[in-house]
Amino acid sequence: MIDPELRRRLTGVFTALVTPFRDGGLDIPALENLIEAQIAAGIAGLVPVGTTGEAATLSDEEADTVIRTTVKAARGRAFVMAGAGSNATQLAIGKAVRAEAAGADGLLLVTPYYNKPSQDGLFDHFSAIASAVGLPIMLYSVPGRTGVEIAPATAARLAAAHSNIVGIKEAGGKAERITELRLALGQDFVIHSGDDGLTLPFLALGADGVTSVASNLRPAEIVALCRAWFEGGPHEARRIHEALFDLIGDLFIESNPVPVKTALARTGLIGNELRAPLAPLRPENLKVLEASLKAFASHPNI
Repeated sequence: MIDPELRRRLTGVFTALVTPFRDGGLDIPALENLIEAQIAAGIAGLVPVGTTGEAATLSDEEADTVIRTTVKAARGRAFVMAGAGSNATQLAIGKAVRAEAAGADGLLLVTPYYNKPSQDGLFDHFSAIASAVGLPIMLYSVPGRTGVEIAPATAARLAAAHSNIVGIKEAGGKAERITELRLALGQDFVIHSGDDGLTLPFLALGADGVTSVASNLRPAEIVALCRAWFEGGPHEARRIHEALFDLIGDLFIESNPVPVKTALARTGLIGNELRAPLAPLRPENLKVLEASLKAFASHPNI
């Protein structure tokens, strides 16, 4: 059984943080300012060094610096769930151990990409990492990025074998997965939506929160959506969902995090700098995003 206080801390909105760059290196002041804005908006958790943070392009030293910076800036005001995934089990163990040493409160572990392991391979992979650290672990199933999905039975097998495997971020785009996971894992296991556009339907089916890309840009609104749902206001939650709907769609008009970093740069919080092989937003898509941002800013209900 998951500790009730830990479950409470894992409920709500977690922001999958972008990694700000300047002149090819980390922009630590921009990261600190972004984190402060997130916490001021009521975010429950911060996820550094994930997909949105361009983890695949960071050196080990850079990743460790981003995690340490996030922990220091958060000062215990938000749960820090550090990304520590890799497609090589031994590398993932090393990342997890370093994240624990850097002060992270928990770990987000993506399924191994490119290898496409079997469900037994996934079990062995996550088991090895869970055995190497003491931190709470959230599994991350995102078949569109990795080519493999964590079966509900595999997640249940992992949770039964390792008390520190306490949740899953579900980003497969299928609402029925929430029911399948809840039936396989019980009511205590934490389930996060990994798709911003599906946050409300996932909450309705039993998810506990969202690990959000859009909350980098609009944290207060994503928090308000989840809070409305949890406090018994489904109509208010739907109103916010509908107001956000077009903007959220356009934040994925190209590969994440290109659009959200472009939008954030418009606010002045970060510079509009990406790591290769990501490229700047195409001009035609930039026009779409700018129109969406303008429309959202003038929305009568937000």
